[in-house]
This record gives sequence, C-alpha cells and structure tokens, in this order.
Amino acid sequence: MGDSERSASGNGGVSVTENGTPSLLVRAVYFVLVGWWASAIWLGVAWFLVVTIILMPLGIKMINYVPKVVSLKDRTLETTAVTDADGTVTVSQRGRDQHSLLVRAVYFVLVGWWLSGVWTGVAWAASVTIVGLPLAVWMYDRLPYVVSLYRY
Repeated sequence: MGDSERSASGNGGVSVTENGTPSLLVRAVYFVLVGWWASAIWLGVAWFLVVTIILMPLGIKMINYVPKVVSLKDRTLETTAVTDADGTVTVSQRGRDQHSLLVRAVYFVLVGWWLSGVWTGVAWAASVTIVGLPLAVWMYDRLPYVVSLYRY
C-alpha cells in the first residue's frame, strides 16, 4: 500500500499526493536480490547514452527511472478533485512541477553531465555497504534532479 497525503484546497477540492511504492520490506528484498546489481548496469548504460549526445534523451529518461530500478520507488503524483457549485466533480492527476526545458538544458550542459557521473559513483559505492545504504537510497532518489533538475 502506498503513502498518501491529503490537503484541502480553497476551491472546494481535495488534493492528494500519492506514492504507490511497495512496502519497505518488499523494496528491501528487491534491492538485495536485484536492485544493487541492476542499478549498476542501468546507470552505466544511462550515463554512456547521456554523453553520446545523440542518445541523450534516452539516457536522461533512464536516469529519471533510477529510483524505480534501484528500489521500486514510484514517482509522486498529485491527484486533485474539485467539486463545482452544481456538484460536478473534476479529478486531475499530475507529476511534480518542473523547471523549464531551457533552464534544465543549460544546467545539464554546465553541471549535470559531470556531476551526475560523480554522484552516481558515490551512490553506487555507498549502496554496496550496509552503513552507506541509507545515503545511497537518498542519493538515488535525487539523481534525476542532479542530472537535469528533474523532480521525481
């Protein structure tokens, strides 16, 4: 069962932030059996694609899915239900707000491409130690933002 957070909006609606991520136990077993080695392969391929320039969009898309590959963590989605005066309910769902594509592109060219390589190496090294595992999970969750300011 995933986590959810509710808040009332001023227009008669309710906003719910949902995360359909499996339980911590399932994620831990997955990480031990699959996540630690699959993430190394996934990250190596993704980072290689990013630096080829031509295949960069695919590499960045792969990096945006690192939290899922490492530990089955799903993206956070916000669901909003608004009730009109006539009783009509409108439900909408969206991901987190993102920086403009131009800002993200400039950041990637100046910082993201090289910082993501360092970040990935440190995160993976931490993930193979029991003591560093919490740090690695935190770093993997933020890797899409380090690469291109993408909010997961």
